[in-house]
Amino acid sequence: MPQNILVTGGAGYIGSHACKALRSAGYVPVTFDSLTTGWEEAVKFGPFEKGDLMDRARLDEVFARWKPAAVMHFAALSQVGEAMREPGKYWRGNVCASLNLIEAAVAAGCLDFVFSSTCATYGDHDGVMLDEDTPQMPLNSYGASKRAIEDMLRDFGAAHGLRSVIFRYFNVAGADPDGEVGEFHQPETHLIPLMLDAIEGKRAALTVFGTDYPTEDGTCIRDYVHVMDLVEAHVLGLKWLEAGHLAGAGGSRVFCLGTGRGFSVREVIEQSRAVTNREVPIVIGGRRAGDAVKLVSGSERAMAELGWEPRRSTMAQMVGDAWRWHQTGSYAK
Repeated sequence: MPQNILVTGGAGYIGSHACKALRSAGYVPVTFDSLTTGWEEAVKFGPFEKGDLMDRARLDEVFARWKPAAVMHFAALSQVGEAMREPGKYWRGNVCASLNLIEAAVAAGCLDFVFSSTCATYGDHDGVMLDEDTPQMPLNSYGASKRAIEDMLRDFGAAHGLRSVIFRYFNVAGADPDGEVGEFHQPETHLIPLMLDAIEGKRAALTVFGTDYPTEDGTCIRDYVHVMDLVEAHVLGLKWLEAGHLAGAGGSRVFCLGTGRGFSVREVIEQSRAVTNREVPIVIGGRRAGDAVKLVSGSERAMAELGWEPRRSTMAQMVGDAWRWHQTGSYAK
């Protein structure tokens, strides 16, 4: 019998791609999503349970019904600007909701947990190749809330035998090459889909937030990972737990997922011009509060211990897959 995996946020961008990867690997992904930002049309690869992570009774019901072997936790609030303005929303919506989920998992005896964390836990380490041991100094409540959940997982590992894999990753881009799912947010906040909207005339222009960063072209730099590479790492992390690498008293292992190659905003724009053969209309805006100058990661641990390789994470492929999805796929409330 295939194992059931509870996927929180499985109706969202990354979660829906993870569900496809899980099904391809022989699992049954059970999506748990409130549809606040997710799309029911993206739930194509397994059962759907609508619910809110703050509703413990609903969580208990879902754990009892499906008896998942593991949890893959993507559901989160993740907008940096909003996190700066409304920290309370992020502490409640990320930390309190995750605590509810972790307690429900432990109560159900579901002790394997794969967590979607973020490079935002690091803050701004200018010129440093980030790895799992880089000090965490988040600049906003989004990063701080994710760091708190990492700590929570470690505490539950020590007290209750919870085994967790924590992935800290960077800007996720691209789409399912088969076109079954893709990136679609309302409102949209991510650079590449915003840029593609501007190319197609769906918005007047792409706003470049800040051109006075201490970088070669004045725009901030990020490490981009193809969404299919990213979810492959999550499946590898699940299998790593199943293989007993954290058997016994419980524990936690952190893996960074990046390419080690950062792209500035202007470089992404130039790559997009080359892939789409269209001009990108831009306007220049001021820096956004909470944005770091440069975030680039090494992924040696994930490569060595999980066998992960970001094979699709070239900017040309990420933009190309996103462009195909952008022209043919979308969801609607």
